[in-house]
Amino acid sequence: MGTTNMEEMKEIERVQREDLEEKNTETEDLKRIAPWMRQITIRGLIASFLIGIVYSVIVMKLNLTTGLVPNLNVSAALLAFVLVRSWTKLLQKAGFVATPFSRQENTIIQTCAVACYSIAVGGGFGSYLLGLNRKTYEQAGVDSAGNNPGSIKEPGIGWMIGFLFVSSFVGLLALVPLRKIMIIDYKLSYPSGTATAVLINGFHTPKGDKIAKKQVHGFLKFFSLSFLWALFQWFYAGGDRCGFAQFPTFGLKAWKNSFYFDFSMTYIGAGMICSHLVNLSLLLGAVLSWGVMWPLIGGLKGEWFPATLPESSMKSLNGYKVFISIALILGDGLYNFLRILFFTARSIHVRVKNNNSKTFSDSEKHHVDVLQRNELFVRESIPMWVACLVYTLFSVISIIVIPLMFPELKWYYVVVAYILAPSLSFCNAYGAGLTDMNMAYNYGKVALFVLAALSGKENGVVAGLVGCGLIKSIVSISSDLMHDFKTGHLTLTSPRSMLLSQAIGTAIGCVVAPLTFFLFYKAFDVGNPDSEYKAPYALIYRNMAILGVQGFSALPQHCLQLCYGFFSFAIAANLLRDFTPKNIGKWVPLPMAMAVPFLVGAYFAIDMCVGSLVVFAWHKLNGKKAGLMIPAVASGLICGDGLWLLPSSILALFKSQSVNNSYIARNC
Repeated sequence: MGTTNMEEMKEIERVQREDLEEKNTETEDLKRIAPWMRQITIRGLIASFLIGIVYSVIVMKLNLTTGLVPNLNVSAALLAFVLVRSWTKLLQKAGFVATPFSRQENTIIQTCAVACYSIAVGGGFGSYLLGLNRKTYEQAGVDSAGNNPGSIKEPGIGWMIGFLFVSSFVGLLALVPLRKIMIIDYKLSYPSGTATAVLINGFHTPKGDKIAKKQVHGFLKFFSLSFLWALFQWFYAGGDRCGFAQFPTFGLKAWKNSFYFDFSMTYIGAGMICSHLVNLSLLLGAVLSWGVMWPLIGGLKGEWFPATLPESSMKSLNGYKVFISIALILGDGLYNFLRILFFTARSIHVRVKNNNSKTFSDSEKHHVDVLQRNELFVRESIPMWVACLVYTLFSVISIIVIPLMFPELKWYYVVVAYILAPSLSFCNAYGAGLTDMNMAYNYGKVALFVLAALSGKENGVVAGLVGCGLIKSIVSISSDLMHDFKTGHLTLTSPRSMLLSQAIGTAIGCVVAPLTFFLFYKAFDVGNPDSEYKAPYALIYRNMAILGVQGFSALPQHCLQLCYGFFSFAIAANLLRDFTPKNIGKWVPLPMAMAVPFLVGAYFAIDMCVGSLVVFAWHKLNGKKAGLMIPAVASGLICGDGLWLLPSSILALFKSQSVNNSYIARNC
């Protein structure tokens, strides 16, 4: 009994000592913060570069296969911690003195890496830019009005890098003068930015270091397993229709309708990160489309559409797939766009009405941590005249360069876009701060339809696609920067170093993303509806532009009525989620998620649901460990599979096959 009491006393003392160490650590961080230039380190930039490359490859694969990319910010912060902490320990073991790894440096690495791979996510490589190429032009129907041969621009490394540079940097400066208002005065939550800050702050404490060791071990273990599994699969893949990736798990008939498990660790990891509702919505969309609708509509060949047309024609079955997907996407996007505008306007009105411009409540004023965080955030100011001057300079460059690249987009449209950009960026960033939803793609779609309609049949498709990319880039990057400012505010990181690291990451991304895209474009059959890399959103965006030019005449027979139905369903589903009790609303499917498998297929939805099943079972068996390890395990699965994509793409460029691979290719 005495021994038990002694053990309990030791455990209590240990917990108290850890709590005291954590408090002391935070106090020291508040007192001793490195100058903003020293927060950006050489090792940090190297780590950012490596993480940015790996994640660019991962998200490019997701972009070109399903178009569904989960939020990887937390994963990037974890990987940054793994790399730099491993590096410092190796140096210490070798007898060298390494600079301590701080939460500020961790934040800078995460910001730079995320800025880099965000260009691969939102640069249009799977949507508006790829929608300009010949393959997408042919799939959209060469005989349709507005879809003329002059609306083609084949992908090129040079012009893509140039377009990204002139369109991406403007967004970095659109909201810089408003950062204090949004982060301190309005105290917007920015849930993703806050979650990343909590993770980083947790790493850099004595208790957090022990937790991080467990997460690092889990990450490395599943990273290795995922990489080795991808390598193993390569030996048994003989082509697009062979190997584990095409295993008829549920029988040949289900396989022909894309219902099979393709053993992809990337999608399983993504399913572990995404919510159960997203994954179940994907599965529902897959069952509704490939299990019910497409077989039924395909059976009406000769009645609803000519039997002589190929399935890939927009006047055939493919037209129903594309335009019904568009109806769901537009219905969901329009509802959420208006909803967030309403909440934004109402929130601003309440603040103005109540004159609620004070930075802190009375209770917060006595909290030294909050005071010092805000004081640091305001002290490290970025002069407004600098932000306005540089914004104007980048805008002028863009107004000159973009019409030279794309004569279809007139210079005065670009001028109007840059005049409206700050207000659009504010609305989007404010809404993201309240709801964590970045609605940049919806602003881009509005621009797409408006510019396509204004520019006419000759220029409408190109003007719509490029204008969509222009608005989307500015609005999205501004919102991302505010998320990063929120993370920096909570981790005591200088806004100047955050802005500079974001700019460095964006510059790296503008080069890395096109190179990564061309690795896939040259190695795989990108854009082929029968290949793994379907790039579904390229066809969707081009058809949106054609719809903007032609109107409803672009739709195949009876497709308009189906589109009306699914557009209404998307609105109704969102209304049901928002205006019913939470225990009912939480089960309403997400129309945007349902739309993805309509065009892509059911296989990846099954993978994502497997990831969801793993999370569900893990929480049931050991909820505490699951909450700690799921982000690390999911990141390991995604990164291991993603890292194998680099050597597999290079091998594909050289048309390399293993002995087993060649045998399977001949006999599959």
